[in-house]
Amino acid sequence: MATGSKPLKVTIVEDDASFRGSFVAAVEAAEDMLLHAAAENVAQAMALLGGPPSDILVVDLGLPDGSGIEVIRAAHSAWPDCGIMVSTTFADDRHVIPSIEAGAAGYLLKDSSQSRMADDIRTLHSGGSPISPRIARKILLRFRPVEPPAQPLLSPREQQALELITKGFSYDEIAELMGVTRNTVMTFVRRIYQKLEVSSKAEAIFEARSHGLL
Repeated sequence: MATGSKPLKVTIVEDDASFRGSFVAAVEAAEDMLLHAAAENVAQAMALLGGPPSDILVVDLGLPDGSGIEVIRAAHSAWPDCGIMVSTTFADDRHVIPSIEAGAAGYLLKDSSQSRMADDIRTLHSGGSPISPRIARKILLRFRPVEPPAQPLLSPREQQALELITKGFSYDEIAELMGVTRNTVMTFVRRIYQKLEVSSKAEAIFEARSHGLL
């Protein structure tokens, strides 16, 4: 139940009549909640923000006259004690992160069960952050340390030597084609074998292909 037995005042900003109807029905069916207001677009939502605050504000992002992120940002300022939750179909970084940065404390996709709407509202009001699993994973991945790009296994000259070996050229021919001495070619070959952990030309070619080098 809401603190002090007073019902939670809930406002929704949603242009989809079907979803809005389901949400309103879920709120009205909950004894500890009261539908405070409903808006269908950014303009109506901004007008509501000039009035008495709600305890919970649920906002769709794809509104006909703008982005719900505008509403979230304005609500975060106008109703500082209101818990703000996104309910949308957008699951990409272009919407998720800006919504959270604007002040949303919850982010649910519309494929979430409608039977959980009331529970999600209660969770948000009690200080939790209801977030769809797909969105939670996206947020976690965003903060995963970026691994440095892998260094090439072979140097450009070693790669060139390997390709010529694969084509059947002799070491003397490779030396002439690369403009180096035979000893230099042998040095390239020795390094190739070491890096690929092989001991023969056939093994080197096989391992190089398995590594995508050929």
